[in-house]
Amino acid sequence: MIHPIRYYGDPVLRRRASEVTEFDADLKRLAADMIETMYAADGVGLAAPQIGVSKRLFVALEVQPGADDDPDAEEGEVAAAERRRRWEERREHVIVNPRLVKREGQQFGRDGCLSLPGLYAEEVPRDLVVELEYQDLDGQPRTLRAEGYFAHVLQHEFDHLEGILYFDRLPEPRRRAFLEEHRQELAEMQREAKAFLKQERERHARQGARAPVR
Repeated sequence: MIHPIRYYGDPVLRRRASEVTEFDADLKRLAADMIETMYAADGVGLAAPQIGVSKRLFVALEVQPGADDDPDAEEGEVAAAERRRRWEERREHVIVNPRLVKREGQQFGRDGCLSLPGLYAEEVPRDLVVELEYQDLDGQPRTLRAEGYFAHVLQHEFDHLEGILYFDRLPEPRRRAFLEEHRQELAEMQREAKAFLKQERERHARQGARAPVR
């Protein structure tokens, strides 16, 4: 099932997500939906808060090899056949209750987000190497080490679980400049987020749902 992606301005994106405590069929279904939604949106990662679920869960794609290549590079920069081969060798990761236990080095890369469509920031600082401890969908402990672009992706998705958006990682003068430059686009996203939440409340009311919209 493909879920609508929550846009900037939705409070769920600024909330620290809750620990996952139930490793059941519903969690597996949620993860499968998130993977489907990620592909439909042409993304390389998706966190549960981005579909309105404030749980510590995200999915991410690791493309082998060359995972640190810029995914937004022009087609001519990498042979089409090579790009297809890398895509066919991709690995899907489902990360539950992650903890960043090791960080090494520094890198700067272009960053964007499905919750801020069409907006990008250059030279966003990230750790070059990270190590995550997490649980899989059965609740079993796992460890994942990543570097380069895939480490960037993991940090981006982990930030979503903390209520952090990529432009928050910019030095303060650049952060203010980003917000000013994209003031109109961000205001429109906030309006869309507000309208979506209103529709969701109305839908829940029609269905007699008592639970508030997350």
